[in-house]
Amino acid sequence: MTFEIKERDAAGRVCQFTTKHGSVTTPNLLPVINPNKMIITPKEMKKRFGVEILITNAYIIHKSPALKELALQSGVHKLIDFNGSIMTDSGTFQSYVYGDVTLDPVEIVQFQRDIGSDIGTILDVFGTPGQTKDEATKGVKETIERAKKSTPHKREMLLACPVQGSVYPELREHCARQLSALDADFYPIGGVVPLMENQRYADLARCILAAKRGLDPSKPVHLFGAGHPLIFSLAVALGCDFFDSSAYAKYANDGRMIFQWGTEKFDDLTELPCCCPVCSKYTVSELKALDASERTVQLALHNLYISFAELRTIRAAIQGGWLWELVEQRASANPFLSEALQVLREPDHVAWLEHYEPTSKKTAMFYTGPQTIYRPTIYRYHTRLLTRFEPLFKTTVLFPEGTKPYSMFYSQELKNILRQKNVNCVVHSTIGPVPFELDEMYPLAQSVFPATVDQETKEIVQHAVERFLKDTDVIQWEHCLMLEEDKSHTLDIDFDKRRISAVSDMQFGRGASEALLSGKITIIKSKRTGKIRNIICDGHHVLSMRAEDGLFTLKLQGGHRLHKSFKHPLLRVVVIDDAVPFVKEGKSVFAKFVADCDPDLRPYDECLIVDKNDTLLAVGRTLLNRDEMLSFHQGMAVKTRESI
Repeated sequence: MTFEIKERDAAGRVCQFTTKHGSVTTPNLLPVINPNKMIITPKEMKKRFGVEILITNAYIIHKSPALKELALQSGVHKLIDFNGSIMTDSGTFQSYVYGDVTLDPVEIVQFQRDIGSDIGTILDVFGTPGQTKDEATKGVKETIERAKKSTPHKREMLLACPVQGSVYPELREHCARQLSALDADFYPIGGVVPLMENQRYADLARCILAAKRGLDPSKPVHLFGAGHPLIFSLAVALGCDFFDSSAYAKYANDGRMIFQWGTEKFDDLTELPCCCPVCSKYTVSELKALDASERTVQLALHNLYISFAELRTIRAAIQGGWLWELVEQRASANPFLSEALQVLREPDHVAWLEHYEPTSKKTAMFYTGPQTIYRPTIYRYHTRLLTRFEPLFKTTVLFPEGTKPYSMFYSQELKNILRQKNVNCVVHSTIGPVPFELDEMYPLAQSVFPATVDQETKEIVQHAVERFLKDTDVIQWEHCLMLEEDKSHTLDIDFDKRRISAVSDMQFGRGASEALLSGKITIIKSKRTGKIRNIICDGHHVLSMRAEDGLFTLKLQGGHRLHKSFKHPLLRVVVIDDAVPFVKEGKSVFAKFVADCDPDLRPYDECLIVDKNDTLLAVGRTLLNRDEMLSFHQGMAVKTRESI
């Protein structure tokens, strides 16, 4: 098995997952195939939807003598006529629904192995939401014991060990940590179907977050029984890679159609609000005129078209950096999903999500409503503003929102004020307090908010402004004429130096500006835009400012300065000895060669690459955070830019 991150946004990721039957791009959906009743055959699914992976039930196959014999003789791929990757379930859900599963846990794993499953599943104990904590604890303990007994029997088959724990986050995290310590390959989050059936999405979010905290980040995570596209984007943003859907068939049999916003009864529709091939081919009247079985097939096809279209949208959102916008838009369609977003506001959850949030994105951040202000990107900015930014002066002039960048919009006012007195100039923006020096860095210049935002956002922003300004004397900009002129003030308004110093500290940590900019500074600007491009210190090129996000690219000479001033482990990615010659040649760092990493580094941060003796080898840009670097065995961890 290989599992490698290719793109990322929020805690979501586009990964390449491979089994012996092929490569799968995540996030992805496994349609459920009942070998006794195929509404749509796997071959047809692959032709129509490009299905790369699906799931069928080993318990159903095992229970039927005819199916069992054929599967053992020819394999499960031949049985359902599919040449892609196949996952098999063990019968846990059937045990929960019908209570008649009497298989031995080891026996069902051996059977899945023997019929050639790419991914088999242990027979875990389904934890229901109504369980007491003692009952859930007992189920978790049994699930872990079964996993321990089952893993030695998997051989070449990948083994899935579901995370149980009912609605108790601490049990979910404990179960996840115990299972991650085993020789397992795939981690479903189980026991959540009743939560989804009752739209308890807030509890679902807590279950996912708790499981993800305890799971090995280098392994795929599957949200068992999640077949409705309404919840796909949220689950992906929280770190789920796979879903499975029997809903496409069950809903079709019941005359229901899946849409991105929910489910509609076909008989209640007078028009089809969809442009999929089914809805483009038929009118409501024409579908009603079909034979009942054929109509069921068409509704099932529609349900799959919608489901796979949503996954394509999610992958595009991850690649484009607008996954949170998509999550918030989808949540606006369902009040219970909106409740789930409120769970993410809790301090522990937003802090965990911030570890996976890229430091910069390809597109601007768009406001969608009250939830936007709670995004990990804004949480990070507010946190770093308080811990990394040092106001230069005791007096602050506070400006209202203006056109971005603020320092250009208020350029004349800025010059007039700074002629009288050296003060801090800060904008009370819709995203929070913005010192003029930072107004071009992500996400401040790259955010799109309306002129008037909701009351909740106003209150959060006001609180952030008050915390930031609590130790300074504040003057509203319209009163700046009342500034008492400082007679000893000399004309010193080199705002460019203020900018590069402030951005350095915000990006690399407090004290970075002193390390990087001690000496004679030469600032090179773009002839076309007038924006800062390169920073030369004592004749050495130390930094380049990126036009797209207002952040710095670290040059090797800048790396030397930071390495000298910042002690281990700050900004470091430490590589093993075997990788040292390759990094010196300019080769990028793969995760399997990382020995350690600064826990404060985030995806797409600039970093120092060092050996185990803390000798600087190169500078580069991270693709993973520390937990991921120390867990993944495939894929790139750092893109090396300049080596010694």
